[in-house]
Amino acid sequence: MASAITTLAADAPTLSAANTGFMLICSALVMLMTPGLAFFYGGMVRVKSSLNMLMMSFISLGIVTILWVLYGFSLAFGTDSGSIIGWSSDYVGLSGIGITELWDGYTIPVYVFAVFQLMFAVITPALISGALADRVKFSAWALFSALWVTVVYFPVAHWVWGTGGWLFKLGVIDFAGGTAVHINAGAAALGVILVIGKRVGFKKDPMRPHSLPLVMLGAGLLWFGWFGFNAGSWLGNDDGVGAVMFVNTQVAAAAAMLAWLGYEKLRHGSFTTLGAASGAVAGLVAITPSGGSCSPLGAIAIGAIAGVVCAMAVGLKYKFGYDDSLDVVGVHLVGGVIGSLLVGFFATGGVQSDAAGLFYGGGLEQLGKQAVGVFSVLAYSLVVSAILAFLLDKTIGMRVTEDDEVSGIDQVEHAETAYDFSGAGGGASSRSTAAPAPAAAASKKVDA
Repeated sequence: MASAITTLAADAPTLSAANTGFMLICSALVMLMTPGLAFFYGGMVRVKSSLNMLMMSFISLGIVTILWVLYGFSLAFGTDSGSIIGWSSDYVGLSGIGITELWDGYTIPVYVFAVFQLMFAVITPALISGALADRVKFSAWALFSALWVTVVYFPVAHWVWGTGGWLFKLGVIDFAGGTAVHINAGAAALGVILVIGKRVGFKKDPMRPHSLPLVMLGAGLLWFGWFGFNAGSWLGNDDGVGAVMFVNTQVAAAAAMLAWLGYEKLRHGSFTTLGAASGAVAGLVAITPSGGSCSPLGAIAIGAIAGVVCAMAVGLKYKFGYDDSLDVVGVHLVGGVIGSLLVGFFATGGVQSDAAGLFYGGGLEQLGKQAVGVFSVLAYSLVVSAILAFLLDKTIGMRVTEDDEVSGIDQVEHAETAYDFSGAGGGASSRSTAAPAPAAAASKKVDA
């Protein structure tokens, strides 16, 4: 993340109450994205696994927060070691940090920077969970999350954003997480699903979202929180770059939503609410790495491209036979790749840095750097995530049994159901012994 603060060379930064307050608000907005993601994913699955989907996101708030305090912040943002990993003993347990100690070169306290980055670390493994819906043991998922952030997310965050990280030094532009968050999570999702296999009934049984209103609520919370995710990544509000990123975030989401809906209408004949929600998220993903380097017109182009390409990409799972339950690969991996690479075309050279893309006279240099960042993170996350899933599957087992998957993972893993229908439908005296009509019974089976 490039510097947001313009100071005279002779002046040391001093704590800014305005920037500190702004960043604390942005941190809270990013935290809200994880519950928003839980609702988004929870509405997209069948009713029998909706609680499990909510929990797979919420548990990240617990696990990753503790690991971040204990050692994650140190690994990601400590003193560089070999351009691969960081480490600072003062950051272990956040115990050696003064309450007014400033993050180097900025006007916000280290604690504020740490908590802002924590929220990025929390949501990234939660993104992976959508690809694994309906079939993974909750205990195995929790252990996978802890291992994954330790050996994948923390090092990759250092590569991209840590001072001395090799992609940071190379000059890869990733304003707020196209590589470190979205490509990282999308590639991990692909690696894990290739190991654990398909859901029972994949491509045979209907697996429709059980609550589209819940999906739309989740998408709205994600869109709202994304302003903190993106604009806050400039770590201050003094020079207008964060404001440009805020505008580009809105513009790209809007363009992607319209483009997805247009593609959907031409391809399938309908404008769907699921398409609107997915399109907006695709645009938000794509603008995350690129919005600090492009103009609003560029953001429209990036969003529109992402909307169409991601809409096309979600169907690849049926063509190639991998079961990405909630299109994490099609939206986050593909959207992250698009947004990161398009920096090499749409960077104006006049916003966050002087690096210009191909359309602004910069040649192919920045595109080459972006490609290195994209494919190095993709390959590392894909391979290591698959290895972690394989080891867990061969030891404690990653999947629930086939019978448990069919009957419903919520009841098996959490001893709960999302909705209580026991009081629905009036008195039971006249119907308590009556068998359900065949059509009603069949409908219940399909909807479950």
